[in-house]
Amino acid sequence: MTAKEKSFLTSVWDFLCSLKLTIIILILLAVTSIIGTVVQQNLSPQEYLQIYTEKTYKLLDSLQFFDMYHSWWFLSLLGLFSLNLVCCSIKRFPRVWNTVMHPQLKGDDSLFRTLSNADEVVVGGTMDEAAGRLRSLVQKHFAGAVETREDDRIYLFAQKGPYARFGVYVTHLSILIIFIGAIIGNIWGYKGYMNVVEGGSADTVRLFGTNEAVKLPFAIRCDRFEVSFYEGGGRPKEYVSDLVVLDSGQEVLSKTIEVNDPLSYQGITFYQSSYGPAGDPSFKVRVRTRSTNEVQEYVARQGEHVALPGGRSFAVTASTPSYDRFGPAIQMHVNTADGQHGNPFVVLQNFPDFDAQRGDEFIFSLLQIDQPYYTGLQVGKDPGVWVVWIGCFLMIFGSLAAFFISHRRIWVTLQPVDGKVGVRIGGSAHRNQPAFELFFDDFKAKLKDELKG
Repeated sequence: MTAKEKSFLTSVWDFLCSLKLTIIILILLAVTSIIGTVVQQNLSPQEYLQIYTEKTYKLLDSLQFFDMYHSWWFLSLLGLFSLNLVCCSIKRFPRVWNTVMHPQLKGDDSLFRTLSNADEVVVGGTMDEAAGRLRSLVQKHFAGAVETREDDRIYLFAQKGPYARFGVYVTHLSILIIFIGAIIGNIWGYKGYMNVVEGGSADTVRLFGTNEAVKLPFAIRCDRFEVSFYEGGGRPKEYVSDLVVLDSGQEVLSKTIEVNDPLSYQGITFYQSSYGPAGDPSFKVRVRTRSTNEVQEYVARQGEHVALPGGRSFAVTASTPSYDRFGPAIQMHVNTADGQHGNPFVVLQNFPDFDAQRGDEFIFSLLQIDQPYYTGLQVGKDPGVWVVWIGCFLMIFGSLAAFFISHRRIWVTLQPVDGKVGVRIGGSAHRNQPAFELFFDDFKAKLKDELKG
């Protein structure tokens, strides 16, 4: 290998270990994630063409913005970020390992020159007596000390929180595990939807984007679907579905789901996401004949002509669950005996006497609208979700260790000075220096008091 090749390899290695590279990748990931949030993902081409012009659609599609989390450039960013984490860890981990597992036990002159927290004092007595008192003091106010004797010097070393040094590497590992979980979910998982008509069952999921059909090893039955609306409008307030899982024809699980409270079975999760009408509604109507005060009830389907006394008939042409602020309503008309349509009018369910103002022979009251619905389920299978959870747990653990626990060390060196004992004390912390300075000042004062006593 030539010197030029070594220089090139060294440059590549330094580039991959660079903190600047980390920052650039994080900024790019943040920016591209914004794009993925703004641009809806995995819609059909027809849906995109309702949002964008054809020219814009082709441009965004060529940039893979419609499925950006599977695009080559986004996956490349994640791969480069992973490589950067691995290289940074490989470069720095051995030094941290030696710091933790093989700490410097002797506080020599070269070490004290590097410490910003240091002091020294000369006391009387013997070296052994001073060492004994200082060892007890360090253990009482900090941690158990390791004593080393060399030549005519006695060294004491104590530390707290050494394993916090590994917190950053646990965090790095957790990010890689989360990436692995996401990759597992992308390869072996899917997201799609299925519509189940109330009273019916389904076992096929349509994938978002491709609309590809995926057959489930079991079926989902919807026993009941119910939707409620905000007063004064048609905006849905809440909708719930009673779902039953049919595995090999047997009911194995049932649950009432609503938004944010899904059903899970065999690693597949069913979220309540939408609903819609399934088939024509039926209407239960009470008709009072004004001249005789006779009352009859009818059940009619939309568009169906229902006979009335005297040869006339009526038909419901439209319905709504919320008419302005007056609740459920239907639009209908009354036909003459020779089949001619009368003027359309509205009947309100919450105001049964409202139609009497029309002055017709027949007074209509709406008793009930029976509209069958289908429940729209978003279906997700993600076999990597537990891997991601493990990664998240490790990330929390590693971040707490990395940011909230400090590796603190204390060195005490005793040496003879003109028949007395010279004591040098120093300390360092790899996090939260201001707090350690306060601790060290207090510890130093106690040490001097102990030696004077």
